[in-house]
Amino acid sequence: FLLFWLFRLKNQLWLSLIVLLLGINHVTSIYEISTSEDFELGDNVFKVLSYNVRQFNQYGWNKSDKEIPKKIADFVELQNPDLIAMQEYFKGEKTIADRFPHRYIKLKEQNAEFGLAIFSKFPIIDRGSLDFPTTSNNNAIFADIIKDGDTIRVINVHLQSFGVKPNLDKLEKQHSKKVFLGMGQTFVRQERQMDIVIDLIKNSPHPVLVMGDFNNTAYSYIYREIKSEGLFDAYKEAGNGFGQTFDFKFFPLRIDFILAAEVLEVLSFDNHKVPFSDHYPITATFALK
Repeated sequence: FLLFWLFRLKNQLWLSLIVLLLGINHVTSIYEISTSEDFELGDNVFKVLSYNVRQFNQYGWNKSDKEIPKKIADFVELQNPDLIAMQEYFKGEKTIADRFPHRYIKLKEQNAEFGLAIFSKFPIIDRGSLDFPTTSNNNAIFADIIKDGDTIRVINVHLQSFGVKPNLDKLEKQHSKKVFLGMGQTFVRQERQMDIVIDLIKNSPHPVLVMGDFNNTAYSYIYREIKSEGLFDAYKEAGNGFGQTFDFKFFPLRIDFILAAEVLEVLSFDNHKVPFSDHYPITATFALK
């Protein structure tokens, strides 16, 4: 038994080493060193926030903290963003929604309690839902907002989830074939959803700002294809340190993004490691050129 355990451990160590070597060129996808510069809050400057709030704990994933909805609302008030993109938004939440004069909340199905939300201090002149097929939990929505006479299309994205927590113990307990089959199906769905989002970007009459939970990393095909539509990654431009956005103890996963058109100059970017969801919120400040 001891020899078998040592052999298995050795194989796991080699596998870990191979994964690290393969990913060495992607270190800057999760770690950045940027020079911070002071900036003035002019009329053309605005702040955005993207956050997968995990249904405001309505299903009790955190049974020890009943104040999570209030804590999220307090966090948003402290950050004071001009625009918010929320994923897994609970329709019964009122505190945050009531602070914004303009909003677009889209539930995927008529009787659903959760969906996507865009909150804005700026007028919304158009809005819409992409209505991803073959999924009841994932979608993308957009809102065209007016800022200082210019129009920006804000796209809130929540791509297909893998449905399996990135936990090594759970992966060992499940049959590997079943796990990887499910992953393959997820990649296919993500790619179809990506195509729908890209089509919206290509046909947008306005510069776009894409925010949300991609459920994939910064070195994925999904991320690269969306970013290649003339967008830049706000974290890559102004982020500092590990850009972790998902609570995964084995590796600092970055799966939530803020991607912007070149007419938007990024002034700052921040990750906020607050324990109110399995995701961490991200904020960015832009100047409209």
